[in-house]
Amino acid sequence: MAAIWAGRANPQRNILLLDGSHKPGMKILVSGGGRCNVTHEDIDEQAYAGSSRHAIKKVLRRFDVPQTLAFFNELGVDLGQEDGGKLFPSIGHARTILDALHQAARDVGVGLHYPCRVEAVERHENGFHISGKWGCMEADHLILATGGRSLPQSGSDGHGHQIVLSLGHTVTRTFPALVPLTLPREHFICTLSGLSLPVTLDLRSGDGKRLQAFTGSMLCAHFGISGPVVLDMSRHYIAAKHADTRAELVVNWLPEETAGSLERELLALGRKSVVGHLRDRLPGRLADALCIEAGISGVIPGDQLTRKDRKALVKVVTSQPLPITGDRGFAHAEVTAGGVPLSELYLETMESRICSRLHLCGEICDVDGRIGGYNFQWAWASGYIAGGSVGR
Repeated sequence: MAAIWAGRANPQRNILLLDGSHKPGMKILVSGGGRCNVTHEDIDEQAYAGSSRHAIKKVLRRFDVPQTLAFFNELGVDLGQEDGGKLFPSIGHARTILDALHQAARDVGVGLHYPCRVEAVERHENGFHISGKWGCMEADHLILATGGRSLPQSGSDGHGHQIVLSLGHTVTRTFPALVPLTLPREHFICTLSGLSLPVTLDLRSGDGKRLQAFTGSMLCAHFGISGPVVLDMSRHYIAAKHADTRAELVVNWLPEETAGSLERELLALGRKSVVGHLRDRLPGRLADALCIEAGISGVIPGDQLTRKDRKALVKVVTSQPLPITGDRGFAHAEVTAGGVPLSELYLETMESRICSRLHLCGEICDVDGRIGGYNFQWAWASGYIAGGSVGR
């Protein structure tokens, strides 16, 4: 994106795009289950974390969703809206997006060289000396779009952070975001592998304060939990645990119910069995497991539940703590939390305040968004600004 707009802004510029991967655009190809969730119809700064949301907003508004739709439409790719506002190619898949971007880069004379991993960058009076096993070159301007540390097999293994540190920048603490979370292997959720359902996840501080909450689909897996709602929550959970080791994640298996409303339902069951009632609302395997977890016999009629057992069941169903043991790491993370703070960049150009003629865009910045096309929109917007400013 940066190379395309650098070329469009100044066709006379000599623009070279170096990619360390054997398959350039690998993150595009694997995104959205191979379909590429290009953006989201409702993008705003509230869906992002990391640097200040005011700074993020300044970048996003320079290249918004209508401009993204127009850009890809110009490249011959129509985007269609699907569930929850996600936008995918109407015809084709992720390869369609990558091919269109490659063609747009060729159209403005961009040279793409790969695999050419940049190992070192040195700043000198007239620009930069860039080198790797492939050789070396000089450049008067440099854009770093190396990504963070997520999906290191794609090439974004954190080396970009080392380069930018060598040029005088800082990098905030980095950790996986949009990543599945793990539970003890003996936990009952791990025995429900393959089960997917809507839940509410509540992140609470050690003193019980609600820090964040998301409702959406959760997937039970052999290692723990995944699915959109877990991925959205993961960066907030990891950050909270770093700040407060007592922070915990709580699940409500019936998002539309509160503890009070579920207790009233149980009191009104009469002769109907508890597990029968839960099976009307939840998958059978889960209903059975929740009764066991609460320490009650599921076949007991509602009117024979003791107050203690009723309270135990209500807690398990509506506010069950999840003993998270960790996450699946950068190899399974869709994005990196942390990076270069936006306060170190001129947001009108994405140029470094510390190292002139150096521009940064994409995931190397301390910006990460929710699942659903938000991180791609950050890439399109920041790449557009960085490329256009270098071209001018």
